[in-house]
Amino acid sequence: MSQALYLRWRPRSWDEVVGQEHIVRTLRNAVRSGRTVHAYLFAGPRGTGKTTTARLLAKALNCLAEAPTERPCNACAHCQSLNDGRFLDLIEIDAASNTSVEDVRDLRDKINFRPGQGECKVYIIDEVHMLSTAAFNALLKTLEEPPPHAVFILATTEVHKIPATVLSRCQRHEFRRIPAAEIAAYLEGRCRAEALPADAEALALIARAATGSMRDAESLLDQLASTGEPVTRARAQDVLGTAAGESVSVIIEAIAAGDAGRGMSAIQRSLDGGSDPRQLARQVVDSLRGVLLNQMGQPDLVDAPAEHRAEMARLASVMSLTTILAGLRSFGRAAVDARLGWLPSLGLELALMDTIQAVGSAAAPASAGAAPPRPAPAKAQPPVDAKPASGPAPAPPAAPKKAGAAPADATVTAKAVSENWEAILEAAYRLDTRTQALLRSGKLLGIRDGRVVIGFPTEILREKMEKGHSLTHARQAMEQVLGASVEVRCVLLSHWSGDEAPAAAEPMAEEGMVATAVRELGGHVVAVRPAPGQESQANA
Repeated sequence: MSQALYLRWRPRSWDEVVGQEHIVRTLRNAVRSGRTVHAYLFAGPRGTGKTTTARLLAKALNCLAEAPTERPCNACAHCQSLNDGRFLDLIEIDAASNTSVEDVRDLRDKINFRPGQGECKVYIIDEVHMLSTAAFNALLKTLEEPPPHAVFILATTEVHKIPATVLSRCQRHEFRRIPAAEIAAYLEGRCRAEALPADAEALALIARAATGSMRDAESLLDQLASTGEPVTRARAQDVLGTAAGESVSVIIEAIAAGDAGRGMSAIQRSLDGGSDPRQLARQVVDSLRGVLLNQMGQPDLVDAPAEHRAEMARLASVMSLTTILAGLRSFGRAAVDARLGWLPSLGLELALMDTIQAVGSAAAPASAGAAPPRPAPAKAQPPVDAKPASGPAPAPPAAPKKAGAAPADATVTAKAVSENWEAILEAAYRLDTRTQALLRSGKLLGIRDGRVVIGFPTEILREKMEKGHSLTHARQAMEQVLGASVEVRCVLLSHWSGDEAPAAAEPMAEEGMVATAVRELGGHVVAVRPAPGQESQANA
């Protein structure tokens, strides 16, 4: 029986590791200088070389080569024994099936025995995040005070599940997803070395389908090569269930044009041709991401063939950012949705319709969803709690007219603003969420001199409202709802008494709590109320 490619091609030296140069360099220099530590944590996605690198480190630590720079040499007895899987002092533990505290206690009891064959015992605990809390606690003491001949290498795909107490006792290395170009180049070199016929386009397709996992790429190539026929792009598409590039382009062009019928026809043709629904959704997402990167001025980050890159650049010039983002979200959900397996095309069709509907809603006028404008009364009435103005105020600058809006000289009442305040907040939310948040933090005080007065509890909030576009957005929201151009005035609640200056305070006694607060604590008087019993005298 032949051996799987990912086992036959497993790296046996540091130079054969692909895509993890930052980790290989660190570990190799640590071995050369004799500065290795007793506990390592290898974290990263599946198939990126965590276990392979752990075995290389174990081999280097037990290599018999005299020069540290040559370790592992793959020639000494220890290296050959480890390559053949016969090395007694390399203990690999699958934490997914050995999760209990008893398993860790058994390991802790045996670790004190000295190595039987090599220089040190190396324990590789794979998927260590699967250990129970009690097992982690039992392992903690050993990690804190290990015997001098023991080295732990913990590997995990979910580092966030590792207790902080364990993380702090390990030297942590983060494995990265391997770029598709590096995977394709590696597969091409190995196929050439083994006289395995494979097209470059097919290998590039396999590399992209592997999503950064070298082991997945080797397994896919093994599957395609198992028939003994040349690995071609057409066969790769049939086995992987991927759609042709032109089908994906048609779907994206239909999204850009808002043509749901054309998009659904393209989806159905792809599925009838043998494409996998989730794989097709992933291809649409991948292409939309390329369009987004082109639109953001980053075409070099697009990982695709030359003809696809040119197509993405063309689409970037005709698609809006709103359309691209809506498509990424909708088709991203379809790529991972497992609930629609009984009707494979439904997830893609829903994603297509959601994208087109979202784009249509965004293109509609902002006022379409606002409350209907109320007719402005002939004359503005001051609010009940507002005082007469002390003098004429300068007229606010005229706002530009909008289609369907009332004339610029139309006025609104405080009652109209108050009754439509929630609709104004909703309109502000559609324009800018920060403006709505600021309006909610303030208090509607009424209308003074033809301007809507909003009070804020702190000076910081008032300044934020007056800076940037917040004041403009607030005016636009009110114009959308009320149908008239209005100005907005921001005041500090503690200083508002209907005028610019705070209300005048009566003289206070030199002694007392109020005088002490003003004199020593920096306070100020906002208002003075008559004492009980004095109110009736004042009104007499």
